[in-house]
Amino acid sequence: MTLEGRFDDGVVRIGGDARQRYHDARGYGYPLTGNEIAVAPVEAAHLLYRGDLEAVVDGDERLGFREFAAREPGPDFGVEFLVYADLRSRGFYLTPAAEPWLAEPPAADFAVFPRGKGPGDGEVAYAMRVIGERTDVPASELEPGVLAVVDEESEITYFEIGQPEISGTSSADLPSAVDADLLADRVVVWEPPADLYERAFYGQPLEGREYDRPTLQCSLLEAAHLAEAGAIDLDPETVLERGREVEGDRFDRRLGVYTTLRERGVVPKTGYKFGADFRTYADVASVDDLGHSELLIRVLPAEHVFEPRDLALDVRLAHGVRKTMVFALVGEEGIEWRSLERLTP
Repeated sequence: MTLEGRFDDGVVRIGGDARQRYHDARGYGYPLTGNEIAVAPVEAAHLLYRGDLEAVVDGDERLGFREFAAREPGPDFGVEFLVYADLRSRGFYLTPAAEPWLAEPPAADFAVFPRGKGPGDGEVAYAMRVIGERTDVPASELEPGVLAVVDEESEITYFEIGQPEISGTSSADLPSAVDADLLADRVVVWEPPADLYERAFYGQPLEGREYDRPTLQCSLLEAAHLAEAGAIDLDPETVLERGREVEGDRFDRRLGVYTTLRERGVVPKTGYKFGADFRTYADVASVDDLGHSELLIRVLPAEHVFEPRDLALDVRLAHGVRKTMVFALVGEEGIEWRSLERLTP
């Protein structure tokens, strides 16, 4: 026997044996009294689409899937239905991330449960937010969980957002007041100890790969950090002012991230070739035994607004060079770190 539902205050109520058939066996909706359940519009649409629900009655209208979908109950109904149906086809149960579907819902659109589990098992595999490709994402809303982006051809890309703990073991003693010159947008350090490059990985040798004792070319970021530490004989404020002349406010943001990474035992080097601010090395013992960098980092103001297309570009590039994309979001209260990787549920 095929059941019908009826609209009632934003949900669809289904009677008959709906609790056993839809909720207990397949994780749809939440129980009401007796065997009746309430399902969200997206759940009702999926039941209509599968032919498990014959119709939804709304006043004098009796709606099949086509009519129901055309009504679009909510501005995000279309993209949410596509993601809901895709995850159901992959063997997941999921519900709206809201009460009363869940007692403690995550801040998301859907709570997706591990395969073989449902709402009553107390375990959420993914807290998932759903957007279309033209929906901008403020950095403040890039919270740990999963972001599902539906493009204009209804293809879905899943991104896993993390809050990484960034640390490493790279460390080396710095020299004191080494002779250096500020030249346009870089600094030359004359006759530094070899370890400044070979172990601490500051700068690049002016002589290239063949050197006995390198003369180092340092970026303004590296030079500002070294000047503040007293390792080179340049006035820190002079280097800072030059950096601000070259990059504006961006220099201070990048310097703050650079300094934090160094303090955490991570070596940042330019990420220009990868379209990022930095590539990073967590465990530098010697430049002669240098592994692959692990992270690409983009430094952005905390109020930055992402376009989904840019997120896709960043993640695709990082994946292609076997690195993880990380955003350093710089605000008045410090740095928020967010990692972003492709996910196949």
